[in-house]
Amino acid sequence: MNDAPPTTHRTPSGGLEPHRGTLILVLGILSLVLCGFFTGIPAWIMGKGDLAKIKDGIMDPEGQGMTKAGMICGMICCIIYAVLIGLILLLMILGGGLAALSS
Repeated sequence: MNDAPPTTHRTPSGGLEPHRGTLILVLGILSLVLCGFFTGIPAWIMGKGDLAKIKDGIMDPEGQGMTKAGMICGMICCIIYAVLIGLILLLMILGGGLAALSS
């Protein structure tokens, strides 16, 4: 009989820090589908930091693909929202200018 407690998580080989690719991918997808900036910005920031750690050999490279995908989803979401906010502001300014001209 084995008295050792069962392990609940697997550590990557070589003592590397475990990747957070799944979390970043979920945040990126949520930013596109539902949450916008609230999960897009963290996906972008966390993805950039984790990819740097993977490049430096600090983090497990197994999650590199998921990390890149989540970061790109977060970037796309942030860019789309920034463009939409810019267009809304432009329309408000133009609408205010046209209203001032017509009166």
